[in-house]
Amino acid sequence: MTLTRQQPISELLRESNDVMFSVEFMPPRDDAAEQRLWSAAETFKGLGASFVSVTYGAGGSTRERTFRIAQRLAELPLTTLVHLTLVEHSKAELVDIIESYSRAGLSNLLALRGDPPGDPLGEWIKAPEGLEYTSQLIELTKSIPAARHFDIGIAAFPEGHHRAGSLDEDTSVTLEKLRGGAEYAITQVFFDVDHFLRLRDRLAAADPEHGAKPIIPGIMPITSLRSVHRQIELSGATMNPQVGQRLEKAALSGDGAVREEGIRISTEMAERLVAEGVPDLHFMTMNFAKATQEVLHNLGLAPAWG
Repeated sequence: MTLTRQQPISELLRESNDVMFSVEFMPPRDDAAEQRLWSAAETFKGLGASFVSVTYGAGGSTRERTFRIAQRLAELPLTTLVHLTLVEHSKAELVDIIESYSRAGLSNLLALRGDPPGDPLGEWIKAPEGLEYTSQLIELTKSIPAARHFDIGIAAFPEGHHRAGSLDEDTSVTLEKLRGGAEYAITQVFFDVDHFLRLRDRLAAADPEHGAKPIIPGIMPITSLRSVHRQIELSGATMNPQVGQRLEKAALSGDGAVREEGIRISTEMAERLVAEGVPDLHFMTMNFAKATQEVLHNLGLAPAWG
């Protein structure tokens, strides 16, 4: 099924005067996980998600599943953002993937360099006949006749990318991508809103035109200490000391207390971000709907769960 071309996400961000939210899904590994994803997708459709995104496995390990899931999400219909990385792909393979997205009507693309397979913080090695940088993927996409209309987003890093030598270097790299054709950025998960606000201020101060493009905060509703520690391990993000103390104190009363306090913390972060004028709240759902809906309910954007 070929879809009608979807609305560019950057256009959605410019046109809306209301608080919006979007969600991230991962390609499911088995039938049970896929059933959970579609249940969550229907929930978020009903709640009015602005868009949904679909992640892309290291080395293209979920390439076919990403494509299939993205197509079906778009058919619901939901405005769908497809991730694409450079890891273990030649330039020719990237062209083929981008053209297949275009033929299917998927034209919202999150351009990413991607993490090395096995160890996200390990050495990054360019694929044979591949590309080195996200800016090159943006340039390549813009050069493909069938994809010149693509609306491109990028990742941004509130505490700086772990491969950047400094925050100034990270700012420079992010601006290179925004100047090169990216229309907005979605951040890595963070646990301190101050880091997000400093990122936004750095970009706008360094380049008032391109640095003022929309920066969407990536939020992972906190449901367990294990998930928080895992995200910190994978991303290199740091924990706000007060938030950490609140979670550790809750842990003394058990997992349920951690989840309750985590949802409260996530809500407080979201409230502050909304007050600071972010265009959208992008929730990393892990293909579950409940925690995100609980935060949205606390914000007055959704009914109570159940």
